[in-house]
Amino acid sequence: MGIIVQKFGGTSVGSVERILHVAQRVIQEKNAGHDVVVVVSAMGKSTDQLVDLANQISSKPSKREMDMLLTTGEQVTISLLSMALAEKGYEATSFTGWQAGVETEASHGNARILNIQTENVKTELSKGKIVVVAGFQGVSEDGQITTLGRGGSDTTAVALAAALKAEKCDIYTDVTGVYTTDPRCVKSARKLESISYDEMLELANLGAGVLHPRAVEFAKNYQVALEVRSSMENERGTLIEEESSMEQNLVVRGIAFEDQVTRVSVLGLPNELTTLSTIFTTLATNGVNVDIIIQNTTSDLKTSISFSVKTNALEDTISILEQHKSILQFDKIESESQLAKVSIVGSGMVSNPGVAAEMFDVLANEGIQVKMVSTSEIKVSTVVDQVHMVDAVNALHDAFELSKEVASV
Repeated sequence: MGIIVQKFGGTSVGSVERILHVAQRVIQEKNAGHDVVVVVSAMGKSTDQLVDLANQISSKPSKREMDMLLTTGEQVTISLLSMALAEKGYEATSFTGWQAGVETEASHGNARILNIQTENVKTELSKGKIVVVAGFQGVSEDGQITTLGRGGSDTTAVALAAALKAEKCDIYTDVTGVYTTDPRCVKSARKLESISYDEMLELANLGAGVLHPRAVEFAKNYQVALEVRSSMENERGTLIEEESSMEQNLVVRGIAFEDQVTRVSVLGLPNELTTLSTIFTTLATNGVNVDIIIQNTTSDLKTSISFSVKTNALEDTISILEQHKSILQFDKIESESQLAKVSIVGSGMVSNPGVAAEMFDVLANEGIQVKMVSTSEIKVSTVVDQVHMVDAVNALHDAFELSKEVASV
């Protein structure tokens, strides 16, 4: 039998009782004959508590010291889980990210994994031990402790699975798999048996919180077999693979949504070939992530550009644009908040024209105004008023019949 990598998130290890339950899930795989590597997050809300402590001391703490602080959360979990396994008669060794050989770029707070030196992990596995690794963390070339940002434990698990050439990587969460949309908002949402890497990557990028996009991208690039499963219920989850072998006759596979979106309009820009590159290079250089972009040419001399950002980035976005006004040469900036993005995703959209038109028709019938649109081969995203977000998701879920069981092929 090969190596299995299991990842358990903060909710799954949120108490001693839950850690003992996780230990039992790990033992099941060990007893099945696998070598087991477990990646864990910090317990429950402990990361938030550490952030709160830091904020009580400093309104703008050093990113380096924040990484030093936040990595302690996962160290608590790996120690307790290793103790729990030992109490049940199974030898286990806990490793921090750097002890496990997770090498990252020299960036604090949102570092990317560059390489994993697997010698320490393989040595312990060869002794028959279970290896428990702290997710979300690594070490830079110059020896600095780093963290991987939101969803970092997912990324750690997938990267380890790739480096170890694991048989599969199971991501255990507080849901039983990937659903057609968030079941908390749509009661008829249905769990998918499988979904392709590309579809999952779109859903993750568009707001579905089950997996972090970076983890899905890693899985796709290294062909890691990935399954999203429940940490509480012992049932099959959703398999994420190169081409979904199930439910291939679904045109739309899922609906993602996110709130707190703001539209920024930069009016009266010079109508020149370099205008787009200048404005978005300026924003990117200053760390502003832009999503949907629309350009409106108002005359031979002037053009206007609208784009969406997360609402918490609005203040920085406007400040950066104003600082560079002499270069960008715009007349004024307008913004509209209280917006949301609602997206449909499905690889079947490539060969089925008219899906976008049907989406717009559904929203129009619900009296929901579409304010911005973005498309790719397998998704259509719309920006609507935030107050209509849940209604839009429910209407689209019904219209594309996503709650219906579909025969596998």
